Amino acid sequence: MSRVAAIDCGTNSIRLLIADVTETFDGTKDLRDLHREMRIVRLGKGVDATRRLDPEALERTRVALGDYAAAIRRKGVERVRMVATSATRDATNREDFFGMVREVLGVDAEVISGDEEARLSFQGAVGDLDPDDGPFVVTDVGGGSTEVVIGDAGGVTAARSVDVGSVRLTERCLPGDPPAPEDVEKARALAREILDEAFEAVPVEGASCWVGVAGTITTLSGIAQDLPEYDPEAVHLSTLTRDDVHRVAQMLVTSPRAEREKLGALHPGRVDVIGAGALVVEALADELHSRAGIGKLVVSEHDILDGIARSIA
Repeated sequence: MSRVAAIDCGTNSIRLLIADVTETFDGTKDLRDLHREMRIVRLGKGVDATRRLDPEALERTRVALGDYAAAIRRKGVERVRMVATSATRDATNREDFFGMVREVLGVDAEVISGDEEARLSFQGAVGDLDPDDGPFVVTDVGGGSTEVVIGDAGGVTAARSVDVGSVRLTERCLPGDPPAPEDVEKARALAREILDEAFEAVPVEGASCWVGVAGTITTLSGIAQDLPEYDPEAVHLSTLTRDDVHRVAQMLVTSPRAEREKLGALHPGRVDVIGAGALVVEALADELHSRAGIGKLVVSEHDILDGIARSIA
């Protein structure tokens, strides 16, 4: 058994998983969670337009990492891996970020490719599912990018990451509160256009089960269930129909911020970007229904963090 820490630094949030990993008799790796935590730091704020990481966002990330480093020391972690995704891939001043991580955490952050991000997300997402329910198509909707992956018990067979996510789509298309109907339609069209690249590269037609991971999708499940507060146990392995996705997306993009803030399952840091994220999920639902006949989304709490943890055990 080994004790590991996985950190995923995305466009909108930074998350920590500390877990004990045990290799089973058949070579698979079982995770036992010791600690999971998420902070909204909005590292990618404005990067799509400026190509630079905002100093205030870097400071929020530094504070979060300092707390994570303290937790890692307290838990006696043996190995640490931190991956950084879309925002740092695009930033011209990313060395400011790397130096800060090295100083605070004591390890280097890895800027992984979109395909590696997709592979790790797939490994984490399908760990609790029956292999006979596959092939699986796994989607990870982040702040700056979305990954579409297909695979089965043998692993990933195709993957593609494209630059559309809740923060990017908000900044490009949805300035209003609530956004104007014509801006919503512009966002819908852009999401579909960018996702077409992923679906052309990933043959989802043979998939039997759609699994969705990461904060946008898990939040949509909590909202659809009308949870009074976010509950990971109620969300994990819950299901959303295509109609559920459309209903929640329409509610989110037509509600003013003050109404969204009342949703118990919605983290305050996602209030201003969840509508755009829902439109990305809506586009995914429509494409998977059209291409593979899939009408249901299985929501998983386990994602790239779990994949990172398994990769270093």
